Amino acid sequence: MVTLLLDSTQLEVVLSGAERAMAFRRGNVVIERSAIAKVQLTDDAWTWLRGVPSPGTHLRGVVAMGTWRFAGASDFAIIRRHRPSVVIDLDGHPEFQRIILTTRHGLALVQALQLETGAEAADVVDIAAETGTIPVVPARKPRARKAPAAAPVV
Repeated sequence: MVTLLLDSTQLEVVLSGAERAMAFRRGNVVIERSAIAKVQLTDDAWTWLRGVPSPGTHLRGVVAMGTWRFAGASDFAIIRRHRPSVVIDLDGHPEFQRIILTTRHGLALVQALQLETGAEAADVVDIAAETGTIPVVPARKPRARKAPAAAPVV
């Protein structure tokens, strides 16, 4: 899962080694805060993909990582299965028009972007947690499994 670091001037999408390999990207994605036009939360990031992976990895419905080119422009995607995601529309970014990320910290990102942050980069979850604005979701209880029925004696 990607790590999102935010400071007063930029948002940095920190990629793991596996994500870098599958996205065919050497470094992290850095976005100036002034280039962020809109941030949206979505339950299905697959509907936001446009174009073809170039370069990138795509297994339909499973994973989409890398640059997606379309009509002379490009997006960057890190999508895993059908999980909650965030779509970041950019204006004036030199490389991408949109960033699509599967993350369970989308709400924390939206809340952290609305706050004034310090000069030092910090994880968006930590920033939003300091303000106490992230709702706490209770942990699920594990479902009890039924014991298998005994085989009849013959």
